[in-house]
Amino acid sequence: MGAILGKKIGMTRLYNDKREAVPCTVIQAGPCYVTQVKSNEIDGYEAYQFGFGERDEKKVTKPMAGHYKKAGRKPGYMLAEFSKSLISGELTAGSTVEVNIFKEGDKIDVLGVSKGKGFAGVVKRHNFAGGPRTHGQSDRLRAPGSVGGSSDPSRTFKGTRMGGRMGSDNVTVRNLEILKVMPESNLIVVKGAVPGPKNSYVKIVSTTK
Repeated sequence: MGAILGKKIGMTRLYNDKREAVPCTVIQAGPCYVTQVKSNEIDGYEAYQFGFGERDEKKVTKPMAGHYKKAGRKPGYMLAEFSKSLISGELTAGSTVEVNIFKEGDKIDVLGVSKGKGFAGVVKRHNFAGGPRTHGQSDRLRAPGSVGGSSDPSRTFKGTRMGGRMGSDNVTVRNLEILKVMPESNLIVVKGAVPGPKNSYVKIVSTTK
């Protein structure tokens, strides 16, 4: 059992024993450090707060700089909490967590924020088929069609699928297999895709389901 923070480097492919190309994602996993240990007595729940990366102290607020200083660490780019039940062993504030907590063949869940697509119509956002291409149709090819009756119910129901902002959602991809672990460069190679664009930050936890 383990958890760590990372940054998505990009996608590539590896070849298996059958000479098949396997799409995979390269993630810089750690090193992370423990900035705070949450307890039932003080916080009402048990968790470890991890920090990832290092940045200039001038680029964080004074309260945040003090929070990192209490742990004896420089400010980072990301803070996230993980339940103690997800992590084997005991950690203390200032402890370092590295990618070697995982090994090849382990199954993990990766949590991230999906790519933002901006405003999207119903064809792209909800896979609508669009209207007919004939019978005098000229400007309604990608329109949603009727969204509610005029006399009854005289309104559009809440939840009707329509155009709107697409992407930028919290996404969890489960049961991804670790194909390769490179502790010397803090990299892991994961089979398949993970949410988010290049250089986006992700959470990595051991699969529990």
